[in-house]
Amino acid sequence: MLLFCQRTDHYVVIFLFQILTVICAVLTDDPNFAEPIPNVTVSLGRDASLPCVVNNLGTYKVAWIHIDRQMILTIHRHVIARIPRFGITHDSQKTWLLHVKGAQPEDRGYYMCQVNTNPMISQVGYLQVVVPPNIIDEESSTSSVSIRENQNLSLTCKAEGSPTPKISWKREDGNHIATDRKKKAVEKLYGDTLNLTRVNRADMGAYLCIASNGVPPSVSKRIILDVEFSPMIWVPNQLVGAPSGTDVTIDCQTEAHPKSINYWSFRDAKTMLFPNKKYVTSDTENSYRIHMRLTIRDLGQSDFGNYKCISKNSLGETEGSIRLYEIPKPSLAPKSASELNRPNKDGNLGPSSYSRSQIVITVFGVVMCFTSSHHIPS
Repeated sequence: MLLFCQRTDHYVVIFLFQILTVICAVLTDDPNFAEPIPNVTVSLGRDASLPCVVNNLGTYKVAWIHIDRQMILTIHRHVIARIPRFGITHDSQKTWLLHVKGAQPEDRGYYMCQVNTNPMISQVGYLQVVVPPNIIDEESSTSSVSIRENQNLSLTCKAEGSPTPKISWKREDGNHIATDRKKKAVEKLYGDTLNLTRVNRADMGAYLCIASNGVPPSVSKRIILDVEFSPMIWVPNQLVGAPSGTDVTIDCQTEAHPKSINYWSFRDAKTMLFPNKKYVTSDTENSYRIHMRLTIRDLGQSDFGNYKCISKNSLGETEGSIRLYEIPKPSLAPKSASELNRPNKDGNLGPSSYSRSQIVITVFGVVMCFTSSHHIPS
């Protein structure tokens, strides 16, 4: 009986030892990661956090390392890196949060959360710092570009940002861009460089280089293209007729760039007509086009002759000629039939009271005068 009791006690001890072994094994489970570190995207200057969730940490320590810099940032609750933007917090449970304040481009890269077990365990997450586009003026065309007509031109626009920005070109006035005279003009083009072949005056104006990478805001640069050419003149009417005693306006249309000096002369091309009581000048500008007008008041015999519109700039000069000649004054309108048949002082019908009378007849716009000594029958 005594032997049986001793064996029973032995089995109880073995059973209790096994239970304690299991409990100790549970309590001493090695640390492991509860979830992966997410990849985080943050805009330049904004704050970001990377979480590392660890089960069964026990007395082990958690460290954060920036792989790209090969820099230890934190160990447990202490910040090691001498960069004030980095910080660490622990929620007293499983999560260790690495904080990055005011993220900068150099903070971009892979971050490792490491636990100092043997062997060491770790996992990696990525911090993407996106940067809105910025145009690099030093590597781009200047804000104003001048070129002679019919020459080739390349405009350049460089931009930085993350992701790498895409460059597009368009005209500020909405007109299409003609890169080659043999190809159809298009509204928008893409690429760092805009190549224009045989530039002409129609290409003159403001071009917009627009940089975008999906991170607001997009940015643009305005480049003014000046196409230089010598003056050209068109005369709508080279012969102008007007009666004496009336006012008349003559005009010319000129194109030039750089801006031209425009004036009128009469008979002698060296003599400039200045505005006064006799002459009124006006110019209407539209880009490189100018509409010149000259009004001559109260025409007299000395005002008829050749007038010249003259345009000059640094690349040359040209002129147009207009001949102003005299035409007869228009005849008075004929009297109506009722006026012709109206009785005069003697009681007779209008013209029959005169020994000689004139009847004005207009046929197809031509005024004809007939003289008669006979009365118009009643």
